[in-house]
Amino acid sequence: MTDIAGDERPVRGSRWSDDRSKEALQSIIEAIAEVAGFDVVGVSAVRDDGYLQLLCVVGPQEARDALLDTLAPVEPLLEAMRNGEDWGRLTFVRHDRHGLDIDKWGWTSDGPRDVPDDAWHPEDLLVAPLYDDGGRLLAVLGFDVPRDGLIPDEGKRALLDVYARQAGGAVAATLERERMAERVRLAAAAADIVRRASASMSAARALTESATAIVDGFRVQALWTQLVGEQPRAVHDHDPVIPPSTTVALLEQYAEALWDRQDVGVFAPDRQSPEPLGAGAYAEVMAFLSTTSAGSLLLAPLGSGGECLGWIGMTRGRSGAEWSEVEAAMALDIGRDLGRALASARMFEREHQLVGELQELAEYKSHLVATVSHELRTPLTSIVGYLEILAEDPNLSDLSHTAIAAIRRGSTRLSRVVEELLVLHRTADATGLDGAGPVDLTPVVADIVELNTGPAQARGITMTTTLPGGPAPVLGIAHELEHVVANLVGNAVKYTRGGGHVDVRLEADDGEVVLTCTDDGIGISAADQQHVFEEFYRSADPEAAQQSGTGLGLAIVRRLAARHGGRVDLESALGTGSTFRVRLPAAAGVSAPGS
Repeated sequence: MTDIAGDERPVRGSRWSDDRSKEALQSIIEAIAEVAGFDVVGVSAVRDDGYLQLLCVVGPQEARDALLDTLAPVEPLLEAMRNGEDWGRLTFVRHDRHGLDIDKWGWTSDGPRDVPDDAWHPEDLLVAPLYDDGGRLLAVLGFDVPRDGLIPDEGKRALLDVYARQAGGAVAATLERERMAERVRLAAAAADIVRRASASMSAARALTESATAIVDGFRVQALWTQLVGEQPRAVHDHDPVIPPSTTVALLEQYAEALWDRQDVGVFAPDRQSPEPLGAGAYAEVMAFLSTTSAGSLLLAPLGSGGECLGWIGMTRGRSGAEWSEVEAAMALDIGRDLGRALASARMFEREHQLVGELQELAEYKSHLVATVSHELRTPLTSIVGYLEILAEDPNLSDLSHTAIAAIRRGSTRLSRVVEELLVLHRTADATGLDGAGPVDLTPVVADIVELNTGPAQARGITMTTTLPGGPAPVLGIAHELEHVVANLVGNAVKYTRGGGHVDVRLEADDGEVVLTCTDDGIGISAADQQHVFEEFYRSADPEAAQQSGTGLGLAIVRRLAARHGGRVDLESALGTGSTFRVRLPAAAGVSAPGS
C-alpha cells in the first residue's frame, strides 16, 4: 500500500474524540483485509484542509509504523485515479500510470519490481473512495500486498466491489459518528466556558476561570491570552516562553483584523499563511513557535460588538492533532462569548471603580461641609452677639440701626444655612438612628404650626390643622423629626401667596403615621418635581426664585424620612399649589414620653 504525497509534510497526531470510534473502524478494516485477501488495508479520512490523514491500518508492524497518521494531499490522488481503471466502487492505477513519488512519502513492500503484467507491483494503487449522501468525499479505502501476489481478476474484482460497498457504509457511519462526537464535546466545552466566564465579575478572573474548560475541551497543550493594551500571559502553560514585543504587537494587530473578518488564524508548518497576514509576519510567528514546545497555534479574537478586546491562543505539541474546521468555528464562537463576558466584567469593574470614586467624593463633600459649617458657626455667634450690644446703644443714628437690622437679617440667614448644612452632615448615614426612641408627633406638629401662624397671618394666609385625638408615636429622633415638620410647614407658608390657605394634617393610616401639608401656593412644575429633593436645587421659576432659601430643606426632609424608615410623596402643579405627604412607620405598642 502507498500513501500519496505532494510536498513533504510532517506527521501529525490523530484527532479521535473517543477510542470507541477508532476501535470500530479498526475492526471494520481488519474484517475487510481478511475476506478480501490483502495483507495491508487502510482508511484515510479527508481533512478540512484538503489532505488525507490515515486513521487506521492493518498490516505488518513496519507498515503500521510508517503509515499511521501520515498526511497526503487529496488532489494528486484524484488526478492519479483519472488515469486508472474503473472497477466499480474501486479504482486500480498501475504503477507506471500515476506518476506519484512513492519513495518520498509512505511505505512500500519490498516485493519484486520486475513482474509480469498480471502480477502486483509494489507501487500499484488500488483505492475505493467513500462518499456521503451528498456526494462529498469522506474517506479513501486503500488496499496493498495481495496474498496471492496477483492483480485481482474479474471474479475477485466483483467480490472486492461488494466488500467495498458494505464496508463503505460502515466506515462512513463511523467517521460521521466521530465528527458528531467532536461537535458534542466542543459544544459541552463551550457551554462550560460560558458558564464559568459569565459567573466572574473580573476580566482577568473570567479568563482564568474558563481556562480549564478550554484546555480540556480543545485538548490543547497551552493556553495564552492577551487583552488590548496589556501584556500576554500564560493562563495554562507548563513551560511558558514570553514572546518578544514585536510578536506581541503583531498578534494584537492580527487579532483586530480577525475580529473584523470574524475569523480565526491557524499557524502550523503544514499550513499556508493565514489571511490577512503577510508572509513576513507569518514567518515571525512561526519562528517564535519554533523556540517553544508548540507545533501549532490557533489564534481566536476576543470581542464584543464592533470592538476587539484581545485574543486567546491555543497551542498543540509537534505531534498534536490538526485543527479541524469544527474546532476553528467553535473557537470563534467562544471568542465572541468570552468577549461579551469580558465586556460585562469590565463594565462591572468600571462601575465598581466609579462607586468607589463617588463614595470618596461624598465623604470629601461631607467632610468639607462639616468643616466649613463649624468654622462659620463660631464667628457668626460673635457677630450676632455684638449686634445685640450695638443695637442697645442709644446714640446710634437711624442709618446705623438700618445697617444693624440688615446685618442681623443676613446673619440669621447665614446661620440657617450653617444649621442646615450641619443637619445634612449629621444625617449622611441613611440607616443609623443612635438614640432613637418613641416620639409623639402630635405636639410636635401643633407647636410648629403655632410658630408659623404669626408669619402666615401677617400675609393674610389662613392655616388649618387636623390632629389625631391621641398620641401619634413613631420611633425616631425628636429633633430630626422636628426638622421634617418645620421644613414642610415653613415652605408651605413661604410659597403661598397672600390671602392663601395652608392645611396641615396628622393621622394614623394602616400602621403608619402620615403628615400631610397642603397649600394653594405657586406650585411646582413637572420638570422641577424631578429635582426638588436634590441638595442645593433651586427652581428656575421666577416667582419661586424670589423667595430666599438654601435648596437644602426638601433634601433634608427626604433624607430624614428615609432614616426613619419612611418616604415622602409629592403632588403638585404649577400655579395651583402642592401637597407633601410624609409616611413614617408607627411605633406599635409603645407610648411617647408624656403621652
